[in-house]
Amino acid sequence: MICKPALHCSVGTQAVRKGNVLVLAAGCLVLVFGFIAFSVDLGYITLTKAELQKTADGSSLGSAIELMDGLGAGKIVDPATAEANARQAAGDIAAANRGGGRDTVYVDSNRDVRFGNYSYDTATGKWVKSWGTAPYNMVEVTARRDQNGSAESGDEPLDLFFAPVIGHNQANVEQTATAVLLPGGGFYKLPGQNIGILPLTLDKPTWDDMMNHMLTDGVGDDHYTWNEESKTITDGPDGILEVNLFPYGPQDLMPGNRGTVDFGNTGNSTADIERQILYGLNDSDWAALADQGITELNWDSGPIDIYGDTGLSAGFQDELNAIAGEPRAIPLFINISGPGNNALYTIECFVGIRIMFVNLNGKPSSKRVIVQPAPFSDFSVIPGTGPITEDSIFAPASLVP
Repeated sequence: MICKPALHCSVGTQAVRKGNVLVLAAGCLVLVFGFIAFSVDLGYITLTKAELQKTADGSSLGSAIELMDGLGAGKIVDPATAEANARQAAGDIAAANRGGGRDTVYVDSNRDVRFGNYSYDTATGKWVKSWGTAPYNMVEVTARRDQNGSAESGDEPLDLFFAPVIGHNQANVEQTATAVLLPGGGFYKLPGQNIGILPLTLDKPTWDDMMNHMLTDGVGDDHYTWNEESKTITDGPDGILEVNLFPYGPQDLMPGNRGTVDFGNTGNSTADIERQILYGLNDSDWAALADQGITELNWDSGPIDIYGDTGLSAGFQDELNAIAGEPRAIPLFINISGPGNNALYTIECFVGIRIMFVNLNGKPSSKRVIVQPAPFSDFSVIPGTGPITEDSIFAPASLVP
């Protein structure tokens, strides 16, 4: 008779304990589902940020590339058109990317894109961003999902999955990227890729004289026009002055001072020069330069001495005509010593040009290799720290913090 009450009490205690466990388990499930919901929404926000960052990066880089067309004396569009094209490029590239569950990302060309100047301050040793200051070589693009009431545009806040349970229906997300175009200070070799350097040279005083006239009175030779849309050259002025690369020049330089530069073997053959005119410098050319102790064509560190040949062979006419209109970089020299194929050029910098007319037949006074300034950029260009000038060449667009 004593055990029955004890048994009754034991069963009752177990029932109570089972009820407590169920309550506790239910509470834990709520917390577990809450953490799962939080993780899902947080992961979605993180993924969207990554997608928007990728979009902002690509849009700013593509936009910066468009700015180059409006820079320098040889610009192919005016700065206002370059800015408009850059804004358009930012929007187009964004629209080609997906983000936040949408197939396209919307970037407002006015609200989400801004321009400025990125330059190096030698006094402080720091790079400086000056928004709204020309010449524009910097662009910032913001890709966003934070605009209330703009569902039609596609940049409304991000709809969440589970957070509405705790009163958070949406999240505001935006990512920003800044890209710059830096003036070049040299060239380095990219294995397997040719570099568009023309092995013809020009004395810097003649180039500078032409540039000064372009910036002041506009007086000088202007007989040919480059049409960027049709990629053709026609007769008639286009406001961009021209200069003749054929050997003749200032009286303070020896006769026949302009010629070819040995970007490669010091005994470059006619076939080597023809190949370089058509296709630029290749791996073997750079290997030959390295054998001479030249691993980079870096004029930011000072002038570069390279051997070459005075004069210009009529045998190059077909190759020069074949690349007419295409942007190339040529070296400008400030001194020459030695005659003929023992000439040593002291090169101060490189500038971008395009060939407009070639005639290497007939008497010397009628021979012409007419070039005009042109925008030039290449993946092999080393970014420099100097200011943007009217004849700067440019390193490829790059992202900056």
